[in-house]
Amino acid sequence: MKNPYPTKLQRIMLTVILGMLVLPPIQAASVQAATGTTVSVVPSSSTPLLGENFAVNITISNVQNLYGLDITFRWNASVLQVLNVNSRLGVESHPDGVLHESLPDAEIDIAEDSVSPETGEYHVAATSVNPAPSFSGSGNIAIVTFNVTSLGHSGLELVETELADYPVSGEPSNFIKHTTIAGSVNVIPEFPSILMVAVFLVLATTAVAFSKKRLKYAA
Repeated sequence: MKNPYPTKLQRIMLTVILGMLVLPPIQAASVQAATGTTVSVVPSSSTPLLGENFAVNITISNVQNLYGLDITFRWNASVLQVLNVNSRLGVESHPDGVLHESLPDAEIDIAEDSVSPETGEYHVAATSVNPAPSFSGSGNIAIVTFNVTSLGHSGLELVETELADYPVSGEPSNFIKHTTIAGSVNVIPEFPSILMVAVFLVLATTAVAFSKKRLKYAA
């Protein structure tokens, strides 16, 4: 007589498969949107393959009256090699960027815009120039492109973030209150995940079929 209830092996396989299916939604639901002015790394988490190139944005969101910024961004240089830093300062030249340029010269005073591949650090400090207006809204400070050089973990850290507003009537600028959202990278081996799932499903199906066969002979 056949056993109408799932065997222990079948229950284990079913639990693992269901867990693989529901894990991505649970992770996505755990990411909550921040409110107010933020400086963030977008995307905040990534799992690139070894040898793969990927990019992150350093983004300001929901800011009002922005006239200057000073940002230091850091990563693990033993895991990630920086390939390019694409500054997005000046919305007249970069519609997805931040800060207004002083026309007609399209000028922004950039005190610092440097990258150090050896230490894993990017530093940018810049202000708009009178009579350029202040910037309000959301936009990208820079787009940073990396190559993954080894397995491991790397934080994508915003170690210093200062935002300043437009100076009024000869008074100095005031700092704009904001929150920061850092990012992280976990490198995985160069082995397609879809292939891993396919192999697992084949093994699970074989195990279930073998279990049914044993039950048939035992009945």
